Amino acid sequence: MRRAVLILCTTVLLAGPTALAFFAGGHFDGARVVAAGIAWALVLILALAGPLPFPRSVAGRVAVAGLAGLAIWSAISIAWAPLIGPAADGVELRLIEGREPFAVGAIRVEPFTVPHDAREPVQFVLGDGARRLGVLTDLGTSTAHVEATLSGCDALVLETNHDLDLLWGGDYPKWLKERIGGPFGHLDNAASGRLLAALDRSRLKHVVAAHLSQQNNRAGLARAALAAALGCAEDWVGVATQDEGFGWRELA
Repeated sequence: MRRAVLILCTTVLLAGPTALAFFAGGHFDGARVVAAGIAWALVLILALAGPLPFPRSVAGRVAVAGLAGLAIWSAISIAWAPLIGPAADGVELRLIEGREPFAVGAIRVEPFTVPHDAREPVQFVLGDGARRLGVLTDLGTSTAHVEATLSGCDALVLETNHDLDLLWGGDYPKWLKERIGGPFGHLDNAASGRLLAALDRSRLKHVVAAHLSQQNNRAGLARAALAAALGCAEDWVGVATQDEGFGWRELA
């Protein structure tokens, strides 16, 4: 019985960080607190159930002391957090609902839900009553809702994350390739072109390819895919780079 408990606790302890990263993204305070509580409980169980709960060698004791010191320092740093107060002073915090528009000054911000492997992911359409800018940089696959929301925009910043051949022929591990290329990952160039072709483009004056992978895409490939969907010259399509983004565009 003791052996089974030890194996179970050890498995959960080792698998916990991976589960947290994939299912909660590791970005949420609640998830991290729960994970930390579970981890310390498992360590306590292992210490009490194990035949040698504490190491007897000097090196082992130094390691345990180091872990304890790390835990203490982490607790102090969380309590201290000198930037958390001043950084939020005078800042309006707003909870964004996936179907609830809101205003930032004269700009109307319209969030819309998308299929992506994040918690409640949304993208945005911004407008001033006369013109609309659609921003879509994290999407696994297009949907009728996405296409209806982006139709009629005056400008689009559209994800062209990867080229399928470069992705599958690259060095990424298989599980990561499947995540990126899956229905909750990111749009490849051809999929972005198909999405663009499905939109009402009668008002469209600017298109910028965005969120290009440095390893799995090329600016020329992204441009070509979007230009083919638009029936325009490739140099008409802008590209946002990871280092410089893209220049100012004017919507008249």
